[in-house]
Amino acid sequence: MRLPSSFRDPDGWVFTRDGELYRQIDRAYQPHYDRLMSSGLYEALVRAGLLVPHEEVSVAPERPETCYKVLKPERLRFISYPYEWCFSELKRQALALLSVQKRALEHGMSLRDASAFNMQFRRGRPALMDTSSFEEYAEGRPWAAYRQFCQHFLAPLLLVRYRHADLGKLTRIFLDGVPLDLASRLLPLRARLRPAVLAHIVAHAALQKGYARRRDVRLRPMSRRAMLGLVDNLEAAVARLDWRPKETAWSGYYEHTNYSAEALAQKRAIVAEFLDRLKPSSVWDLGGATGMFSRIASEKGAFTVSLDADPVSIERNYLDAVARRDENLLPLVMDLMNPSAACGWANRERLSLSERGPADAALALALVHHLAIANNVPLENIAAWLSAACRSLIVEFVPKEDSQVQTLLATRKDIFSDYTQPGFEAQFRAHFRILEIRPIAGSPRTLYLMQKGSEK
Repeated sequence: MRLPSSFRDPDGWVFTRDGELYRQIDRAYQPHYDRLMSSGLYEALVRAGLLVPHEEVSVAPERPETCYKVLKPERLRFISYPYEWCFSELKRQALALLSVQKRALEHGMSLRDASAFNMQFRRGRPALMDTSSFEEYAEGRPWAAYRQFCQHFLAPLLLVRYRHADLGKLTRIFLDGVPLDLASRLLPLRARLRPAVLAHIVAHAALQKGYARRRDVRLRPMSRRAMLGLVDNLEAAVARLDWRPKETAWSGYYEHTNYSAEALAQKRAIVAEFLDRLKPSSVWDLGGATGMFSRIASEKGAFTVSLDADPVSIERNYLDAVARRDENLLPLVMDLMNPSAACGWANRERLSLSERGPADAALALALVHHLAIANNVPLENIAAWLSAACRSLIVEFVPKEDSQVQTLLATRKDIFSDYTQPGFEAQFRAHFRILEIRPIAGSPRTLYLMQKGSEK
């Protein structure tokens, strides 16, 4: 079955059969594919960890009349999207793509597109997953992917750096990247006057506008040396960008929580014990903040997706994972009240969060009271959603007498008569079997180990 997201490339597509993933390469792409494989570029990129590896297989193609090769790429553990990446994740992906382009030019090839959706995280590092993004280099031809790179990478990075972290989510609306004229208008004057921004965003947007008005657009020839200069300039512009956000309530959550040191240590020990019992291969840490508990799972070998709505927390989480060379941890910006939905063409081009699950296990620590009380989500709905997201669950119940819940109730009427521990257990038993209940000493909170399957 052809993947719904694989329709933009005219020279091949990705399909599944019997649970396996394949890519068909059509005969129209044969010269470019042969050059990729014979020039040494493929080996160089795979060796550098910049390209998802594949093997050529003898599998019946989806369309035999056009097929040249069938490839079986390495299957990634989790597909993420640019609007889910924090600043440093997007920055590293941008630099990785530019590195791919420079290596391609060294081998007589060039990238014909620069979509951020073609980049993924493989073993904690950025990697291109689209084998058919390459074309043979032609002297004098401008870089076809220049505009796309600026819209998918440079513009959102600049908007986060100079305006607000949430502007990184604009690519959820603009799937072909942030329009350069919009980025130019949103950026402050001090940013627009910087040479790189002036050239790649402001002037670039003006040129695009001019081209749109003309019928006979003739692009100036670009030598290989000029193209390398362009890529070097973009690389320097991206590398110079830094983002030093102020701490938020969530990025410093465990530094300012109401847990005592002993209670927090016990909570960590109980979570570790429960994970040892479950032995999951994949974990979703829902509301993972800066990743304190995500790291417990990833260090035990579970591929762990750490989700939080706060971009600053995810930034801290990701930079820590990079520093520790944690290949099993993928922090992503995700608001569970409005998680990534299926979007794109026919609402099938990009997967929703739910479609990328379920995980073997989920952590829902200090989460339920925020959903139930801060956002008015009934416990019944929370339990049902979590049962679709995972096979096993480690969840924390925070009662009303807890100071964090009291803070949430301080400015609103308590309409949550069902928010009690017996009410919590009753709703979750409709979807899970409760395997163990463990109070956290020195705290009114309780940890539960659950497995999907109704007790009723």
